[in-house]
Amino acid sequence: MLMTIDAGNSTTVVGLFNGDELIHHWRVSTAPRRPPDELGILLAGMLATVDLRLDEGVRGMVVGSVVPTVTEALRSMAHRYLNVVPIVIEPGVRTGLAIHHDNPRDLGADRIANAVAAVQLFGGPAVVVDFGTAISFDVIDGSGRFIGGAIAPGVGTAVDALVERTARLPTIEIDAPAEVVATSTVGALRSGAVFGFAGLVDGIVTRMSQRLGPGVTVVSTGNVATSVLEACTTLDHHDPWLTLKGLRLVWEHHHG
Repeated sequence: MLMTIDAGNSTTVVGLFNGDELIHHWRVSTAPRRPPDELGILLAGMLATVDLRLDEGVRGMVVGSVVPTVTEALRSMAHRYLNVVPIVIEPGVRTGLAIHHDNPRDLGADRIANAVAAVQLFGGPAVVVDFGTAISFDVIDGSGRFIGGAIAPGVGTAVDALVERTARLPTIEIDAPAEVVATSTVGALRSGAVFGFAGLVDGIVTRMSQRLGPGVTVVSTGNVATSVLEACTTLDHHDPWLTLKGLRLVWEHHHG
C-alpha cells in the first residue's frame, strides 16, 4: 500500500492507496510543531481504526506539504517508523508535469499535485479550483502544461477575518442562505459568504476559460461547504481527493 500525505496550512489529509484505489482517508488539523514521534503515533492510530499497522504493508510514502516544519517532521517519521525514504514534492523532484511558470520553486506542492491529477484524469485545457485556507486556481493548457493561475482568500479565512475585525458580527456556519436578500445578520453573512465566493470563483474561472479557449474542463477539490459548490455555475466536476490522486501519480512516475 502507498501512503499519501497532503499537508496544508490548516488541515492535513492522509490517504492510503491499494494500487490506484484510494481505500482509506483521514483529515486532521495541521500542527506545524508536531515532532516526528507524535506524527508516527498519530498515523499508527489512524491505521489502527481500519485494523492495519504502520510497520506492515505500507511500501512507500509521498508527501505534498506547504509547511516546511511538517515536511521535515514527516521525512524523519518515514525513516523511523516506515523505514522508507518518502518522495517529497519539492524543487528538483520529477513529477512528469511540464511547468511553464516564472519561478517553479514558488509553487506549492498541492498545486503541482492537483495539476498532475487534472492532466491525467481530464486532460487539457483545464482549470483546478482548490478550496482551502486559500482558494487556488491552477491552469493547464491544451498541451497539458501548467501555465499559471490565481490565489484568493479562502471562504473560512475571509469570514473569520471579518468577524475578528468587527465588534458585533457573530461567528457563523457557512450554510446555504434562505435567499440572497437576507432578513437577519446571520443570513446576510451567509449570503455574502456563499454567493460572494461563488461569484468570485465563477468570475475568475470565466476569465481563465476565455483565455484558454473552448473545451475547458473545470474541476474543484478541497474541503468546502456544499452550499458554496452548489452556488457555483462554472464547475464541471468535484473530486475531494484530487490532491491525493496527484500524489499517487507522482509515485507512479518514479516507480511505474
